[in-house]
Amino acid sequence: MTNTSSLSNKLQQHFPMIRTREEILSIIQKDPILAENFSSWEETHRQLFLDMCTGVRGMKILYDSFFKELFSPEFHPDRLERFLSLLLNRRVKIRQILPNDSVRIADENTLLITDIIVELEDGSLANLEIQKIGYAFPGQRMACYAADMLLRQYKRVKNRRKKQFTYRDIKRVYVIVLIEKSPGEFHKFPEKYIHHSRQKFDTGLKLDLLEEFILIPLDIFKKTYQNKNIQKELDAWLAFLSFDSPDKILELVASFPEFEEMYREVYHLCQNVEGAMDMFFSEELLELDRNTVQYMIEEQEKQIQKKDRTIQNDKQQLREKDDLIRQMQQQIDDLTRQLAALTK
Repeated sequence: MTNTSSLSNKLQQHFPMIRTREEILSIIQKDPILAENFSSWEETHRQLFLDMCTGVRGMKILYDSFFKELFSPEFHPDRLERFLSLLLNRRVKIRQILPNDSVRIADENTLLITDIIVELEDGSLANLEIQKIGYAFPGQRMACYAADMLLRQYKRVKNRRKKQFTYRDIKRVYVIVLIEKSPGEFHKFPEKYIHHSRQKFDTGLKLDLLEEFILIPLDIFKKTYQNKNIQKELDAWLAFLSFDSPDKILELVASFPEFEEMYREVYHLCQNVEGAMDMFFSEELLELDRNTVQYMIEEQEKQIQKKDRTIQNDKQQLREKDDLIRQMQQQIDDLTRQLAALTK
């Protein structure tokens, strides 16, 4: 028996609703529309779908459709509230979900997996964003998002409070970003996977500037806990969102049984093969994959161009040094001839 089969059996023993590969393929092949759709996928996508549905590997919880199903502020507010409470280190209660009619431009959505904005019980706003690849200039983007949320809150609160409005009515805004593949800046801190920023004055002056930022590079988290046991609840949530290894999933469920219900929900969703196919490989997801590849190509081209410029600059500096050496050598030769003439 192969290791793959063994891993699959481990999850099937714990989650008996998981179907076999043969069962899923049979359902697909019996439906002409599903069969045509399935055959149109690339081979890597077909294998990924079958591996996830049969438990050979874990689910991609960060996929927008799965994440929103499991963390819906409307149907499962307790889950998102608990996750945010652990992140913000305070009790969180969600009052309402807000639309994403913000400063984001269309092109910025090409590498976003999920983007949720909620208003908390005390009036503060939290923007939870999941990125497939960390954007360039993440600091500038987050500052714009925080400013946008403050402005939205200001307009809404001022309209509600009318003449009673004061700036003390404006509450804190949180920008929380989970990144699947983080850019180079994060890897300068290989031991850190939660970066928390709050503005303060260097003199000790205490004023509440309202904006907080939390960045979580999940690839660094995974590397940190690849061979370590999860002990803290917040780390357990991050493990649930990032690990797809069957062994890690079973380890997580054994240590934190509260996650078993969510895994069961995902595998129950896979009972509807047509629905699972739509959730796994929707047009939006395929477009996300294409944009990811294009983004990586563009980033590689930028790096190549940067190296080319560096090489060209180095060559120019070498040429300038050669010219200087020739000039100095010419001066030495002239002085040598003058000295020789004087000694005759």
